[in-house]
Amino acid sequence: MKRKGSAVWTGDLKSGQGTVSTQSGVLSDARYGFNTRFEDGPGTNPEELIGAAHAGCFSMALSNVLGEKGMVADRIETTATVSLEKQGDGYAITAVHLDLSATIPGADEAAFREAAETAKANCPVSKLFTAEITLVARLA
Repeated sequence: MKRKGSAVWTGDLKSGQGTVSTQSGVLSDARYGFNTRFEDGPGTNPEELIGAAHAGCFSMALSNVLGEKGMVADRIETTATVSLEKQGDGYAITAVHLDLSATIPGADEAAFREAAETAKANCPVSKLFTAEITLVARLA
């Protein structure tokens, strides 16, 4: 399975503008720029998109692990806070904090915590943070 996301950027870093889109069309030319990433301008930014992806992936993974343990959640709500910090001459994502709230009828606290830790370790987006990144670059 392969899914696509794309971005277009024009201009320099601070005054330039970009758009991001997804294969599904859920995002279609959504604006992003310096002001949406480092200030509070309208639009999106890579870190909040990573946060949404991680929260969604983790929540689905937790649902799966719970199911394997005979539990079904009425509701799983996850917020992923992505930390972007200056490091040397650039920036790096230094941490992701997952904040989970779940309603699971009849759940055992220890089994729930174990399921959450398993989901955190095994959701594909969690694994991405240690994945090899490759690049093919073409100059048009």
